[in-house]
Amino acid sequence: DPVTQGHQDVLRRAALLFDEVVVCVMFNPNKTGRFPITERLDRLRAAATDLSNVTVDSHTGGLLVDYCRRVGIDVVIRGVRGVPDLDYEMPMARMNHELAGVETFFIAADPALAHISSTLVTAMSQQDRVPE
Repeated sequence: DPVTQGHQDVLRRAALLFDEVVVCVMFNPNKTGRFPITERLDRLRAAATDLSNVTVDSHTGGLLVDYCRRVGIDVVIRGVRGVPDLDYEMPMARMNHELAGVETFFIAADPALAHISSTLVTAMSQQDRVPE
């Protein structure tokens, strides 16, 4: 939910690799978000200010592949910190390909940032602490 340094790193690296990058904020009814969608969009736009080929959008009415089909996106970029992330992401990548022919491009986290997660950042901010 909060935009982390890891998210920003993946976004910057994706912007170097692709002509156009769309960051899509999704709504997952199985997760309790810390911020409303409008604030998440604002935070991501602020994070992408210096990236001229990055736009920010949202999709709240279905799967990511529904959004990809609607706007003509062929590749989804996902950052992975380690094997647990990859174990979580692989079934979704396979399903996205099966449902809509959407490929998944994995970007390995910068080792200096791999310990950072939105869950950790949220927990630290609730304790008024900032991870070093």
